[in-house]
Amino acid sequence: MNEGGFRAELVPERRLRRLELMITRRLDGLLHGTYLGLLPGIGSEPAGSREYRPGEDEVRRMDWSVTARTTVPHVRTVDADRELGTHVLVDASASMDFGTADLEKRELAIAAVAAVGFLTLGNGNRLGAHLLAGEGVRRFPARGGRQALLSLLRAMMLTPRNQQAVGLAAGIQTLHRQTPRSGLVVVVSDFLDGLDEDGLGPAAPAWEEPMRRLASRHQVLAVQVGDPREQELPDVGLLTLVDPETGRRREVPTASRKLRERYAAAAAQQQATIAQAVKRAGAAHLPLRTDRDWVADIVRHVHARRRLSRGATKPQRNSR
Repeated sequence: MNEGGFRAELVPERRLRRLELMITRRLDGLLHGTYLGLLPGIGSEPAGSREYRPGEDEVRRMDWSVTARTTVPHVRTVDADRELGTHVLVDASASMDFGTADLEKRELAIAAVAAVGFLTLGNGNRLGAHLLAGEGVRRFPARGGRQALLSLLRAMMLTPRNQQAVGLAAGIQTLHRQTPRSGLVVVVSDFLDGLDEDGLGPAAPAWEEPMRRLASRHQVLAVQVGDPREQELPDVGLLTLVDPETGRRREVPTASRKLRERYAAAAAQQQATIAQAVKRAGAAHLPLRTDRDWVADIVRHVHARRRLSRGATKPQRNSR
């Protein structure tokens, strides 16, 4: 939908109600039963041990008693707290006001926050938010209940568009300072901010180190929103591209097959750079696209993480 669609066809209350019904119906199987959270990881309930995986596990989670007993390195596994404090950091910069499919990236970000909110609703859980807006980082204190979530979503819908927002790295640093208690942090962005000049590396994105520090205290889920035209160009002749952050314009002859191939290769490398930085920072990565069934992608991600959590809590057989 364009601006005349999603943002203007309905008043916020009706749009929110429609979004809520769609999400709760699609996620119904995930909203009931044993609570395990969106990510397996930091929590207060010990769940056993499993063998250490080099490159994946942090040494600070080593289970030294099991390691000494079995002579094989093991790490502790825990279930997420039953009362979860969730904080979302939402990018509202100008690059999010783009979309060529069913949604703009900004609209997909709102939908992702709604899904996270409804998935973590109940059990005494609280949801807070930091919104990267033109006037700075707008903070919404953590509150519980459906009305608090709907108020947050309404504020996101009404945030002014096409603005120069606070940088993602600075936003992550602010959230880290203001959320001392461990919990779940969901960063929703296209993660294009903070890349080097061509966005292809090898320099690490400016947000990688702040995210690594954030992940040392919290469970972190990086929700990356994207659009198909950021991955490939259509053959539509001479196309004028405008950088929404800087206003720079460039004429691109999309009839050139070689140029389209170079663009797709560079876009794939850029996505790999972002994915690798998220992994190095110790965060889980959930890519969503405006032309895909984003609810299904969230469902697959949650099921995969819960299977991983259940597998990690199974007792290890001693093969000796």
